[in-house]
Amino acid sequence: MEKIMLGVSGLSVPPVAVGCMRIGGMDRKTAEEFVSASLDLGFNFFDHADIYGGGKCEEVFGDVLKTDASMRDKIFIQTKCGIRSGMYDFSKEHILKAVDGSLKRLGTDYIDVLLLHRPDTLMEPEEVAEAFAKLKSEGKVNHFGVSNQKPGQMELLAKYLGTPIVANQLQFAPTNTGMVDTGFNVNTAFDGAVDRDGSVLEYCRLNDITIQAWSPYQYGFFEGAYIGSDKWPELNKALDTVAEKYGITSTGAVTSFILRHPAKMMVVTGTTKPSRLAEIKAGADIRITREEWYKIYLSAGNRLP
Repeated sequence: MEKIMLGVSGLSVPPVAVGCMRIGGMDRKTAEEFVSASLDLGFNFFDHADIYGGGKCEEVFGDVLKTDASMRDKIFIQTKCGIRSGMYDFSKEHILKAVDGSLKRLGTDYIDVLLLHRPDTLMEPEEVAEAFAKLKSEGKVNHFGVSNQKPGQMELLAKYLGTPIVANQLQFAPTNTGMVDTGFNVNTAFDGAVDRDGSVLEYCRLNDITIQAWSPYQYGFFEGAYIGSDKWPELNKALDTVAEKYGITSTGAVTSFILRHPAKMMVVTGTTKPSRLAEIKAGADIRITREEWYKIYLSAGNRLP
């Protein structure tokens, strides 16, 4: 599995981030087995958020870290903050408080990457910059990023930040391809030409910001899994064809589809099953052809002008 650079952070990371939003209900033994299985596969980048499980997911992961004092230096921890009940909050006060809470729950002295979780229209970029500078100077956070932000929002932040944005979490899957659709449909009147994100794919590539694809195996906005779904017969047929050719599963084929893009994205998993992580790892080791990428894209109902 070829590693990638996380933006301009200097961190060499796997192309798969282990999403931890569903581990809150695990007991310690199950959580230890999950983390151990992830590491055995070479997946040492773990994605959290302060709201996952109401903080319980970070606590469970922190309990695992307590079992092995040497583990912290072998992994990367990314967490997110900014979502509160009924609102988003990028105030300096909230960011600092949220990070302290995450550090306590995770049982660690520092976070490798902190992302702002969705955009806050009331954001004052000067406050964010102050919070980031304080966190970095105190050694609490090493690198910073965002999620679901378009170029203008990142430009506004960049005007004040003294540190680069290294990652942007964006939804991407064969069923959710808005960021590439607009590129295909330039200068047309087709629906795909509607630019809903300000050419965020190209912006991130131009500015060395790693795109982290969230919800890669679900369609819509958390509407359900498309793999094996009767709602997506042509897509599943195309995935099965690729899977059979390379000796992987459909989950692996989707992973290959996402990682085949030259933007060098990361896939953010959501599974709690080590067996499924193994399927994802197998897909990450395969480079599908250009023809296969386009067949998967089209089979999901997407169109080329």
